Amino acid sequence: MSEALFTELTVFVLALFIGVEVISKVPSTLHTPLMSATNAIHGIVLVGAILVAGTFDAPFNAIIGVILVILASLNVFGGFTVTERMLEMFKPRAAVVKKENE
Repeated sequence: MSEALFTELTVFVLALFIGVEVISKVPSTLHTPLMSATNAIHGIVLVGAILVAGTFDAPFNAIIGVILVILASLNVFGGFTVTERMLEMFKPRAAVVKKENE
């Protein structure tokens, strides 16, 4: 294992531990704003995936690019779905019941 790979893996593992600690300390009232920020970041990832898919030299790179675009799209749409469901939890009860009856 090269020294650069070992350094990158160490940084990745430390980032995982720090991420878990930070997210576990967030109160539930702040999860919706955090999801909105995460959706914005995932939008940037989607743009990056589209750029990678458009700059291919070999057929294999094009296939990987399309897979990246699909996964990034699922990530963005899933994030917006979760955010919408979380925002419905904060609506008054009468509005939720009325919406279900329509």
